[in-house]
Amino acid sequence: MQMQVLSAIADIPAEQWNALHASKNPFIQHQFLNALERHGCVSERYGWIPKHLLFHQGEELVAAMVLYEKHNNYGEFVFDHAWQQAWDSVGLNYYPKLVSAAPYTPASGPRILLAGSLTADPKQAQQVYAEIVENLQNFATENGYSGAHILFSDEQQQLAQQSEVILRHDVQFQWFNQNYRSFDDFLATLKPKKRKNISQERRKLAEHDITFRVMSGTEASEQDWQDFDFFYQKTFLEKWSTPTLNLAFFQEIAQTMPEHIVLVMAQRDGKNIAGALMFRSNNVLYGRHWGCAEQVKHLHFEACFYQGIEYAIQHGLQRFEPGAGGEHKISRGFIPVPMQSSHWLTVNPFVQGIADFVQQEQQMIGDYMQEIWQASPYRENEKLQQLVSELKEIQNKT
Repeated sequence: MQMQVLSAIADIPAEQWNALHASKNPFIQHQFLNALERHGCVSERYGWIPKHLLFHQGEELVAAMVLYEKHNNYGEFVFDHAWQQAWDSVGLNYYPKLVSAAPYTPASGPRILLAGSLTADPKQAQQVYAEIVENLQNFATENGYSGAHILFSDEQQQLAQQSEVILRHDVQFQWFNQNYRSFDDFLATLKPKKRKNISQERRKLAEHDITFRVMSGTEASEQDWQDFDFFYQKTFLEKWSTPTLNLAFFQEIAQTMPEHIVLVMAQRDGKNIAGALMFRSNNVLYGRHWGCAEQVKHLHFEACFYQGIEYAIQHGLQRFEPGAGGEHKISRGFIPVPMQSSHWLTVNPFVQGIADFVQQEQQMIGDYMQEIWQASPYRENEKLQQLVSELKEIQNKT
């Protein structure tokens, strides 16, 4: 295969990029990536510089990889501060590095896109993965990058078989649909105390005369998007963080990929007071951003969790990924799910140290997940664990 590096996703037509994959994952779509670039959400300013890879066999485009040159670790959600400090301690530059990820999005999804002609034969597909990783490693070495990192990838099984790839482990809390017919049907699977707490939170919030609207991209009005942008900016600034998205980005994706957008707006007296932006594929809901104009107790849980669960049930979605972190999700029906990322280092002066680090991290995550399962709100944990295992197996096969 011949490799080509793109400095802008716009350099390839949307239909060619999207034709490389059958995935409905919103964060891999050309429309999403292009809107990020067009409106300056990824750029030198934020340390996310596009370096997308295309692979051709003859004249045919057969594979691609989402890729960025990074000059910080902001928006990655796989923390490597300790690695950076170790490199600095021996006079090596950890930045720039290469990262394959959906920017600012700790959601699982495809990172290496293969044409259907290459995925029909598993052995051939594995050879292609190996060749792509080899090309990536050569590109990193030849251009002075400290390494390449592939985050929250659906291709972890294939990547784990490549030479010198280091696996890191993490955990997220996700919700799984057990063929629920309604929100009450979901509540019935919880332990009585947890069920009562959720019902009380929703009832107390209803006493504030707050109503909710759940909309696709084009169903939301211009005012809705202006209000949501205000909520988003306010949330980041109040946390002394950097808001990288903007109104122009929200407006564009609302028009170019409306079927992937789920905008939840909370209203009182006809005025938007809070909002949560979610995305969806054909079987997964992804919680992403939230903000509010005023603080109302339990409003965050309703807008970001319960409205999402209701939406997933109504639309037959299998899973709800609300984002990274947050043990408060456990008592609200979300359960621990293991996550992995793949890392390759151009020069590794700490071979044994890194090996010990990832082994201890894996053990810690395993122990933590066992502990979390003990706090699960569900009455039948074994049944749910079996469901999670089956769905993850289906996801890996597809």
